[in-house]
Amino acid sequence: MTRKKHTDHTRNYRKNVTHSKAETSFQVVVEQTDLFIIAERDLSAEAAAIIHEVRSVIKAHILINPLFGTSLTPVKVHDGADPVILAMAETSALCGVGPMATVAGAVAQEVAIRLAPLSENIIVENGGDIYMNSTTPRTVALLSDPDSGSKIALKIDTEEFPVAICSSSGTIGHSLSLGNGDLVTVRSKDARLADAAATALANHLKSPADVPLVIEKARILSEQLTKSGTKYGLDGVFVQYDSKIGAWGAIELIAL
Repeated sequence: MTRKKHTDHTRNYRKNVTHSKAETSFQVVVEQTDLFIIAERDLSAEAAAIIHEVRSVIKAHILINPLFGTSLTPVKVHDGADPVILAMAETSALCGVGPMATVAGAVAQEVAIRLAPLSENIIVENGGDIYMNSTTPRTVALLSDPDSGSKIALKIDTEEFPVAICSSSGTIGHSLSLGNGDLVTVRSKDARLADAAATALANHLKSPADVPLVIEKARILSEQLTKSGTKYGLDGVFVQYDSKIGAWGAIELIAL
């Protein structure tokens, strides 16, 4: 079944973002990377420098290891590779997807962590993938249908930060998804893992009947991560296909 594909080049969903009077928001664009950042002051120059560096690391690795940029399955990398590359390779392997399935989360997390000494409150959004640290509770809207807007959101309490919230969709955006569901959103402490897991789980969402299947796969993946002793963990998942939704783990939903 062919479903409507939403591709918002202007990222109009960002117009609905609000923050405290003590914070500011700004956009930073470097080539294909387009970040929306909330911080205690304008850190555009600092963010741009970090993006340039991270992009250079990734592009340089792809030159010597082309499969890293094209494979839809895990790719091995040398132990001496840059930490960004190692984390992308490890988290994608844990979820059975290609390394570039983690790239949006990887950039968001790297920028947020490196800006944290300059702003205790920092939120970095990269095409719907978010890494944030906050001293106050936050609400993250879930956009499953750009035409009708967000109706529900995740509530994140202060003691739960830092948090990564990453999403994959078969109907929104330009990223490749083998499924055609509206939304799979993953919560984790690590944005690389959340991004990879969202992609892997969304690949299985091809009809409303698949919502329970995706939830079960999320539960199994979480158990596998725990048993493997990896430092990465899956905290919660939200799934939507049309009017059918499912949730597992640390997902507190509120109406908007």
